[in-house]
Amino acid sequence: MPIGGRKVSPTAVEKESAVVASPISGREVELPAMWNRMFEPRVLSDYGPDGFARLRDMAGGGGTESLEWCYGCNKCVPVCPVDLVGEYGPRKIHRKVQTGVDLLEDPDLWLCTTCGNCLRVCPKEVDMIQIMPEAREGALAEGNVPSELQDVFQKTFRYGNALGENPRRRAQWTRDAGVPVKVLPKDPSPVDVLFYVEDYWSYHPRGQEAARAFARVATALGVDFGILGHEEKTLGDSQRLAGEKGLFDSLVEDVAATLSKYEFNRIVTPDPHGFNALVKEYPKRGHTFEVLHYTQLLAPLVDRIEWQRELNLTVTFHDPCYLGRHNGEYDAPRTLINAIPGIELVEMGRCRENGYCCGGGGGGMWLDGFTRDHTTERLSERRVREAAATGADTLVVCCPYEVSRFEDAAKSTGNDHLKVRDIIEIIDEAMGHGPAAS
Repeated sequence: MPIGGRKVSPTAVEKESAVVASPISGREVELPAMWNRMFEPRVLSDYGPDGFARLRDMAGGGGTESLEWCYGCNKCVPVCPVDLVGEYGPRKIHRKVQTGVDLLEDPDLWLCTTCGNCLRVCPKEVDMIQIMPEAREGALAEGNVPSELQDVFQKTFRYGNALGENPRRRAQWTRDAGVPVKVLPKDPSPVDVLFYVEDYWSYHPRGQEAARAFARVATALGVDFGILGHEEKTLGDSQRLAGEKGLFDSLVEDVAATLSKYEFNRIVTPDPHGFNALVKEYPKRGHTFEVLHYTQLLAPLVDRIEWQRELNLTVTFHDPCYLGRHNGEYDAPRTLINAIPGIELVEMGRCRENGYCCGGGGGGMWLDGFTRDHTTERLSERRVREAAATGADTLVVCCPYEVSRFEDAAKSTGNDHLKVRDIIEIIDEAMGHGPAAS
């Protein structure tokens, strides 16, 4: 009861034993002393507001306060991809902060992939897409950052890409494309489409195969496009979500300055993370463009494609979180897949709005070593198992992160028979190019 304006904890009265009679049957049950406490009122005093206050008062501020809104309904936990391979979910994080855990020093801070599935179902709109980047920014300021991630930040700052590659090698993939690719710094004439290749299609061997396939398909369809070559830098959305807001702001300034030098009507990128940055983050900083994912560019042109081969493939499709849940595009990739002759599409149980995460978002692309110590398996391995269970022989993707992630996962889970290919590679093959042509 309130005494002197303050609440005080009640005095617990415990007995050695208690006998309780059922009001229905009259049967008596003897309870030991440990059960006596349920018969006395208690004040819950094992948590406080300090952890939430620290998050709420952090620099940047606007989203971290929503963690306090959680009222424990638990809808987020069953849809959280990390919880399926560990112990996770916004409700669990809320409870840990409530009981005194410092999120800025806890491994949970780095396990979230910002996939957005929890926000999709949360009635209180607890927004991990804002909470995690802001909390991570605070952790970075205190020097609490996994070494793998710190390495990526340093490479991005120095080279303009997460892989630490020489910027002058950005356009090397074009040499074996089989079609001319306009490099704007060498030929700055206007183009309809500025093709923003991003890091993994520029440098990763499997990504380069997809980039060359896109160049052949776009050329065959008469798309007037050019690339920035050595002047291109990563758009930086994954770095932002991993907490490096300052690095992201610097990249925005550099990218905007580069884009201002050339004339184009729209930007097309294969990277859902880069797409998300251009659609949602760059306009906040005064830079607005017409932006398409490459599947959105090609889907309306599908009737113009001249197919040369009928492929005998059963495929299943993985929805990228940052193209699907974050930006609402589920149909363009499927339009392309269903148009390819000889393709049968079978959906996984977790697809479209409830699609499972590959584990690469929110900086997770570079944290496999870190997450291995806190989960039973990688999210990409869990997803490959789901894909294999459909009976498909090919897992189809449309995000540069996913081909390498899923190919590695197919090997580590013993599903080597499951081929992983980007949609553009299959289109390219069905048009008469690619593996079957050699």
